[in-house]
Amino acid sequence: MIKGLEIYISNPFLLALLHAQFVKIIGIEFLIIDEFITLGMSRKISFRNDYSEGAHPAILQLLMDTNMQQEPGYGTDHISELAKQKIKSYLQNDQADIYFISGGTQANLLVISHLLKPYESVIAADTGHIAVHETGAIENTGHKVNVVPNALGKLTVAAVESILNTHQDHHMVKPAMVYISQSTEIGSIYSKKELQDLYAYCQEKNLKLFIDGARLGVSLTAYKNDLSLADLSKLCDVFYIGATKNGGLLGEAIVFNKPDLAIDFPDALKQKGALLAKGRLIGAQFLALFTDEIFFQLAKRANQLAMRIADALIQKGYEFACPPETNQLFPVLPNPVIEDLQTHFDFFVWEKLEGNKAVCRIVTSWATTDEAVEEFLKELSKN
Repeated sequence: MIKGLEIYISNPFLLALLHAQFVKIIGIEFLIIDEFITLGMSRKISFRNDYSEGAHPAILQLLMDTNMQQEPGYGTDHISELAKQKIKSYLQNDQADIYFISGGTQANLLVISHLLKPYESVIAADTGHIAVHETGAIENTGHKVNVVPNALGKLTVAAVESILNTHQDHHMVKPAMVYISQSTEIGSIYSKKELQDLYAYCQEKNLKLFIDGARLGVSLTAYKNDLSLADLSKLCDVFYIGATKNGGLLGEAIVFNKPDLAIDFPDALKQKGALLAKGRLIGAQFLALFTDEIFFQLAKRANQLAMRIADALIQKGYEFACPPETNQLFPVLPNPVIEDLQTHFDFFVWEKLEGNKAVCRIVTSWATTDEAVEEFLKELSKN
């Protein structure tokens, strides 16, 4: 019995021992499971990603508080409208057009397929999510992804120019969009100057600039960051704000900075199965996250915990594949150290290298506890 909820295990082969404790994150107490033993195997502390947990309690509370409230469907509810107004206050752009959808890959294919003509392509870094981790979702909409070498995960003006220089006749796809991620897939961030230069070039060459913001929260709260949501509203054509990896159950907010780009976008949403009858469920999450700056507090916490781990790794003399800037760390570790750490912690071995070592990906989240980080640092100190 947990708070009046009875849990029955019907599978005779599933035996579990649960130990629960209350932990405070951003001043709110909530229940977590700190150990779960199934079939005699202990569950490791996870630094695998930033979406292993459920949702911040403020979201769950708002969903409960509005649960029996009758609202119109398909994103026309007043909860979603309040959330949009909250976001617009940060954008300082009342003309922005905002749409709530369920996930990042969905956001990417929706925006790209909506804005590009059938013969047009999108330029991305070779580490870009649309090029590597979306099972050809963009290509499946009929658009080629022009891939260029990354510069610490980022895309440069020179790289974009190289694609334009080699696509100059009607026998090739026509590059019409530049796709970048903020933060990038390897944890780096674009500076304001880098984004200004890239957007100026895109405008000069009539290219639309689209920013994948699945991890926008950690980029905006990174110690080196000099960009705001208001800046993003001026320095690209469209971007999205990710909740899935920053305290939400699921959900991304697509922001068209210029409303003319969003003409007929609701039709695209419906056609591709992204127009939710209960759109209020995603709107409520953004309303909660953008109340009392919870969205920024959660991202800042994830970054701070990652920097504690990064500092410890630096003190041990370990190098990084990409300098630590946000909640994703990519240290280069000897294989024996990796093997020892993986007996206690779950994380990705990102790339195997010569010399009996590999690049690892260690990720902190909005819900990572101080205790989990301390355990990691304690084990690291033994190596």
